[in-house]
Amino acid sequence: MKLSKLSCAIMALSVGVIAQANAADDRYVIQVDNSKKGVVKALAKQLGAQLHVDGDGFIAASFTGKDLEQVKGLLNNPHIKLIEQDQPRHLMSVYSDDAGNPMTQQVTPYAVYQSQANQVNFNASAGMKVCVIDSGLDRSNPDFVWNNITGNNDSGTGNWDVNGGPHGTHVAGTIAAANNNLGVVGMAPGVDLHIIKVFNAAGWGYSSDLAHAANLCSQAGANIISMSLGGGGSNSTESNAFKSFTDAGGLVLAAAGNDGNNVRSYPAGYPSVMMIGANDANNNIADFSQFPSCASGKGKNATNDETICVEVTAGGVDTLSTYPAGMATASNMTANGVAYASSAMENPGSASGSTYFMGTAETVQSGANGNICVIDRGVISFHDKVANCEASGGVGAIIINNAPGMLAATLGDANTTTIPAVGAAFEDRAALVAASTASINIGTSDYGMMSGTSMATPAVSGIAALVWSNHSECTGTEIRNALKATAQDSGATGKDVYFGYGIVKAAAASAYLTSNGCAGGVTPPPTGGDITLSLNGYKSKGVRKVDLSFSGAAGSSVDIFRNSVKITTTANDGAYTDTLSSAGTYTYKVCSAGTISCSATKSVSL
Repeated sequence: MKLSKLSCAIMALSVGVIAQANAADDRYVIQVDNSKKGVVKALAKQLGAQLHVDGDGFIAASFTGKDLEQVKGLLNNPHIKLIEQDQPRHLMSVYSDDAGNPMTQQVTPYAVYQSQANQVNFNASAGMKVCVIDSGLDRSNPDFVWNNITGNNDSGTGNWDVNGGPHGTHVAGTIAAANNNLGVVGMAPGVDLHIIKVFNAAGWGYSSDLAHAANLCSQAGANIISMSLGGGGSNSTESNAFKSFTDAGGLVLAAAGNDGNNVRSYPAGYPSVMMIGANDANNNIADFSQFPSCASGKGKNATNDETICVEVTAGGVDTLSTYPAGMATASNMTANGVAYASSAMENPGSASGSTYFMGTAETVQSGANGNICVIDRGVISFHDKVANCEASGGVGAIIINNAPGMLAATLGDANTTTIPAVGAAFEDRAALVAASTASINIGTSDYGMMSGTSMATPAVSGIAALVWSNHSECTGTEIRNALKATAQDSGATGKDVYFGYGIVKAAAASAYLTSNGCAGGVTPPPTGGDITLSLNGYKSKGVRKVDLSFSGAAGSSVDIFRNSVKITTTANDGAYTDTLSSAGTYTYKVCSAGTISCSATKSVSL
């Protein structure tokens, strides 16, 4: 890892905790005909409500101290169609270090190469526009074609071109940063953007904000909606807004979530929204990327729906992108005159001199006086390590990770130290411990790193705009299908809950549409194989059913084909029951999921 690098460490966005602590649980969405909205608004105000959103066919209001059933009882009005909880929505990101020096040159993020975006030219004349629903895009960053960017102001969050934290600016850069020999380059460089600022600096909003934003995106003429956000619980008003956008030919994408579990987050969990997971630079799934099941319903009514789980992934680990000017922190480090990667921790400034190895720096050590402390991670906090270095007379600190990879961390909110401190990679430990001299510098930067499905989502949004710009005759759903059809299979063989269909590939998707048209190619079901299958057709209480019994399939799941069309992917437990709507002769085949290893075709007549 001996590199000439500038590394950026960014402020941690503990937005999930903030949302849970501050989001009101007495805020509700009220669906109502627009012609009767005035009556309902007046009634709500009479009942002490505070109005927040006046959307198309709905309003959002809070009723202090009242639960949903109480509000339904108060608003017993024939003009009201539905009252539901206004679900909190929050940003999804963590932080990590940067690679490259975007302040002095243009750096291409690894995900651009990984996704083949550098192999496809963006067609600016196609009129593509991406609507980014986030925390705003700060006008201070020069890496955007500002003549191509519009937005909507909001009384609650302020002007769209003033940041509500760095998240929205980082997301927008991944999509659209210009190819201008400066900073970074986006997936669709210079694509038109429309910015909807729904989040404040605390990083949270509501489902009604997103529903209203979807309407504004549509009014702005956007083709794509990109949302690096989410939260628990579905909301029909929100769902309907994104369905309407998709039904009109658009494409909506949202982040799967960063909790590393199988919980379904919304709006990504709606069928009209393409759920995006995150992978790293080595084609591995990110450990934080959520992986909800594709199953819908329970028992005999359970079905498999690929539109409610991860469909594709893109680079979302250590993603370099734009920041509001000077808001990222950058570091340089050398040892014995050789540059190494580093991650800024705290305390801007420079230090150089002889090195002193302090081990895990659990005590004050006189040998560190006047020197750069080289410290191993472990035992005590990062802050206490640096504090002991400073108390020993040390002028700077380098803390080395104790696991493979870069140490990206801060010294905490209660930092009392003043000397510059950086993190270093475990792979460089031997060289750093052996070095006799070192220098470190921490300053500010307009470019920084974040990790999360928040970073993967704008990557896919930009790739979709890139591909679509060369196939503008297609619909958003057809672009969505092309990205899935050409994704690089990763992880377990075939489609899985972590990667979905795999890592997006822009050049492959564009070539696929060129060869097959917007409708795509029709892939025949697999044939041949060693899997055994037997069928039992019957009627139960007037309902026609077929019991499939099978064995010999590999893996944890199988694909079931009826009349040469895949009807589901289900557990490889040796049995499946298919329910039929009409009489006839039906053929079946069972295959190991995502493979061409299949049973012979069997038929049954009912």
